[in-house]
Amino acid sequence: MQIIINVIDNKDQRYPTIGDWNLSTDKSALYIYVSHLGNWKYESLIAIHETIEALLCYEREITGEVVDEFDKQYEVKRAKNDESEPGDDPHAPYRKEHFFATNIERLLAAELGVDWKKYEETIGKL
Repeated sequence: MQIIINVIDNKDQRYPTIGDWNLSTDKSALYIYVSHLGNWKYESLIAIHETIEALLCYEREITGEVVDEFDKQYEVKRAKNDESEPGDDPHAPYRKEHFFATNIERLLAAELGVDWKKYEETIGKL
């Protein structure tokens, strides 16, 4: 399987998100889409998170369509000023996979010298 990472303008994401993934129909390629943040470390952290989450979902037969549908419905129901991530919701069908990916993302952030609070603040501005 090829893993193809693309950094794109946030406005070009399929729905309100900073990271997105989908698998090609024949499962030969995994496409990762990361919103441009102007910081290669931040964009790399998001790309790694999305890649790990996608691979775990693939292994556990949680389809991209199921994840997308949950995320889109989460955004529709999102309360004003709620900055939580859909994958953190107890009802997320990929919650376990999201948490694992976040743990790896945090470990890598520490190794790269990324201030997690500043990272989250930058993401929150999109």
